[in-house]
Amino acid sequence: MIATKDTAKEKTANPKVETMTVAASEGEMRLDRWFRVHFPELGYSYLQKLLRSGQVRVDSRRAQANDRLTEGQEIRVPAIIRQPKTSKPGLKAPPGVSKGDRDIIEKMILFEDDEVLVLNKPAGIAVQGGTGTKRHIDGMLAGMADRFGGDRPRLVHRLDRDTSGVLLVAKTRNAAAKLGRTFQTRSAAKTYWALVKGVPHPIQGKVEVALVKAAGPDGDRVRKAEPGEQKEAMHATTHYSVIDRVGRKAAWVSLKPVTGRQHQLRAHMSIIGHPIVGDPKYDGGMDLPAENMDSNLHLHARRLIIPHPSGRGKIDVTAPLPDHMRRTWDLLGLDSSKYSAGED
Repeated sequence: MIATKDTAKEKTANPKVETMTVAASEGEMRLDRWFRVHFPELGYSYLQKLLRSGQVRVDSRRAQANDRLTEGQEIRVPAIIRQPKTSKPGLKAPPGVSKGDRDIIEKMILFEDDEVLVLNKPAGIAVQGGTGTKRHIDGMLAGMADRFGGDRPRLVHRLDRDTSGVLLVAKTRNAAAKLGRTFQTRSAAKTYWALVKGVPHPIQGKVEVALVKAAGPDGDRVRKAEPGEQKEAMHATTHYSVIDRVGRKAAWVSLKPVTGRQHQLRAHMSIIGHPIVGDPKYDGGMDLPAENMDSNLHLHARRLIIPHPSGRGKIDVTAPLPDHMRRTWDLLGLDSSKYSAGED
């Protein structure tokens, strides 16, 4: 059969579906992350639409964005993904946000759906701007509104500059409002891992000490409220538990804050005589437990469990240890692999 001119045009406009095979290096990669690597122009919301309609499949079966891939699986890639688009929001960064910053945010993503984004924030980068702080997570996200569906992503809670780990971001105004109320009602379960000096006694306990803000030579900090400071005092409660110890020199602890005050965990551990290693502001910066230890803050937002803003199910995300803490764990003979996310 000889193709007519119209048939040829149709074939050009609708090229065949492509099948791509998962490489060995891509095993255990999430499906949405696989698409970000191979098709950086493809937005998450549009990928979800293709998945819901069955246009994207894995081994001929319907799939979800958070499915984990295995080597050798075949991914159905519809032709529309490769068709040229009139606008390419994922490639060109808006003014003030570099392509490098966009790549950094992409690498932080632990979980994403239409309403929520969960990042694994590295230590050393601020969450929001302030005096002398020009580069921060909030600004980088604001410059990527095109990547997240056109609306500005909104921070739902905060982490200190030197604290790493789980950071929750809302992708819509409605989700931000609902998640904000959840934090206000203390319905979010937060778990932090830290290395502290010495070994707390008892090995499980509660620190219930009100805090007040106090300026100092090394910047703002908080301290224990004194009698007569009730008006300024902020109620603060932290539960702690020793997971493992290094003799009497240091302890790996799980911290679960009930309240969310500035520097709460750092101040509370210092107040009970066990400051967090690498925290000079709260007496944890000198006399490290071992030689050749990294002097950075050893505090990591390990896990967050919170009701999904849609009302369906929960968000439960765990962040791996940052490099500097992983090196310390190896140096001190602490084994984080012994503990699953549910045993922190």
